[in-house]
Amino acid sequence: MSAVADADAPRRRALAPRALLVTLILLAAVVSAFPLVWMLLSSLKTPAETMQLPPVWIPRTPSLEAYEKVAGVVNVGRSMWNSLIIASITTAGILVTSLMAGYAFAKYYFRGRTILFSVLIATMFLPPIVTLIPLYRMIGSIGLSASLAGVILPNLANAFGIFLLRQFIAGVPDELIDAARLDGASEMRILFGIVAPTITPAIAALALFAFVYHWNSYLWPLTVLQGNSENYPIVISLSRLLSYNRGAMNTGLVMAGATLAVLPPLILFAVLQRFFVDSIVGSAVKG
Repeated sequence: MSAVADADAPRRRALAPRALLVTLILLAAVVSAFPLVWMLLSSLKTPAETMQLPPVWIPRTPSLEAYEKVAGVVNVGRSMWNSLIIASITTAGILVTSLMAGYAFAKYYFRGRTILFSVLIATMFLPPIVTLIPLYRMIGSIGLSASLAGVILPNLANAFGIFLLRQFIAGVPDELIDAARLDGASEMRILFGIVAPTITPAIAALALFAFVYHWNSYLWPLTVLQGNSENYPIVISLSRLLSYNRGAMNTGLVMAGATLAVLPPLILFAVLQRFFVDSIVGSAVKG
């Protein structure tokens, strides 16, 4: 009996660190998800439940009344559509420009490539507020103020996206590209038909980063649109709910608006989660 116990001892010692790691991961997941869960539950509470102390964790009678009030204060459909246009077109532009520029920096050898790439990387360290006024004046000079095109145009290229895809494209074997050229494939065919499918996880990760960032963008759209509320994205439109946050009885209203705003990015993350994880694993292996 003692021999069996001694044989199981190493297994128990090996399981202890794993159990601790799993516990820490679960704890981190709970802490990360708690604000989202609390926001959703609060949006379903009645005004009396939002003001109750100690707080009510789960609403006794879930209600969609707060969502109906949000629809009465904010044009949710139009604002969500504006956000979708801004985030989708900007993300598509970033993917195309980052893929093309990343391919050029990774697989083409030309004079000044290293210096040009270093300057590009240096722009990543500029605070966005530094470029706000020059970009605004440029957009105004071409007549795109107070329009969605003015919000989208300056963001169609992104230094981080170029850097990210360049790193992944550099790992694509040169022999694969040379073989395609020998077969008569054009550079665009090589890029979009061979290179792009090879780095799909990186493209999906960049799409997720870009979409979430521009969906949640606030300062630049607010500056360009100049009070044109018809073109406001959902994040700016929901700022009207801040005046309702002064009373605790309106907490559910604010939480309902916030829940509507985060749904599209959460859905996109759920769709691209596998590719996002693959990109992290792939970059770790390459590193």
